[in-house]
Amino acid sequence: MKRVGTSVYGLVRLSRFPLPLFGVIMGGLMLASGIHEGLILLAYRLSLGDLVLVHIVLVYWALVSLGMTFLIRHLMKSTYEKPVQELAAATRKVAEGDFSVYVPPIHTADKLDYLDVMILDFNKMVAELGSIETLKTDFFSNVSHEIKTPLAVIQNTAQLLKREDLPAEQQAEYVDTIDRYARRLGNLIGNILRLNKLEKQTIQPKADPYDLCEQLAECAVLFESRWEEKGIDFEAELEDQLIIQADRSLLELVWNNLLSNAIKFTEPGGTVTLRQTSSPEWAEVSVADTGCGMDEETLRHIFDKFYQGDTSHATEGNGLGLALVLRIVRMVGGSISVKSAPGEGSIFTVRLPVRQEEAAASDASQQQQERSVKR
Repeated sequence: MKRVGTSVYGLVRLSRFPLPLFGVIMGGLMLASGIHEGLILLAYRLSLGDLVLVHIVLVYWALVSLGMTFLIRHLMKSTYEKPVQELAAATRKVAEGDFSVYVPPIHTADKLDYLDVMILDFNKMVAELGSIETLKTDFFSNVSHEIKTPLAVIQNTAQLLKREDLPAEQQAEYVDTIDRYARRLGNLIGNILRLNKLEKQTIQPKADPYDLCEQLAECAVLFESRWEEKGIDFEAELEDQLIIQADRSLLELVWNNLLSNAIKFTEPGGTVTLRQTSSPEWAEVSVADTGCGMDEETLRHIFDKFYQGDTSHATEGNGLGLALVLRIVRMVGGSISVKSAPGEGSIFTVRLPVRQEEAAASDASQQQQERSVKR
């Protein structure tokens, strides 16, 4: 009977030498012994001398031993040496920075053994290392681009300010430009630091009871001048009060990012709607706009770091806001979803646990799902 173990790949054989191999070896040895007895009887029948008989037996068993050696050598080479050597060569390539390595498993999916599982895990590890390397390369590329652009504007504008014949109005305009891009650069660096701390979990949420409805109203008021300046209608549908247990300062970043994006991408004359509802266990907050909307490709990457649907970077932003939002919402045990279509606007919906118990359970469940996905 085959010994099998269970893994994420299903049933896996724990031995590379099945029990039927014992029968094959036993049968072969019995056959060799039978031939040995036959040789002795033949030698006596032919009246060969004892010395000749000894030499015949020695030569025979030397041939049998040689055959067994070649058989065992073949089994060891095909069973262990070749796969391990291929794995060692692939490991060497990965150590040298080649993440395109792939080692094919020895058996098909329905006949996997533990060496196949090791090879499959190795391939998965290499693929993840390759994706991490790609993300790192993209990160530095995007950071360089996002930092270089405002620095170039600040430098060029500062050079223009050195002109002695510069009118006062234009001078003030250049100063405003430097201030605006300096703030943009400061926001970028601040978001990078916040996201880095959140991902390394050096910032831990501090759950305290507070009124979510009051916080949403305060955040909305902060953007009043912006929506009035653009001629946007702002609508709010909030309950009178909802006390939740969460980190107030972290969630403030969430609402500010969502409201800022909604106003930024809504054309004059459009509408931004802030809506909040609740149940005994959960609170839902949605921010809807009538802006340009997003296609399916943008929706797939909307929460990626530095991703911007507007590849021309014509709109202000650095692609870190929604990455921050996603990380914070997950940290407090909530979830976020988005619905959008080109020309039909977007709706971001955040679902938060009202009490800390639900947040802890949701966070534990989410971590379990992430671990199972990684496996």
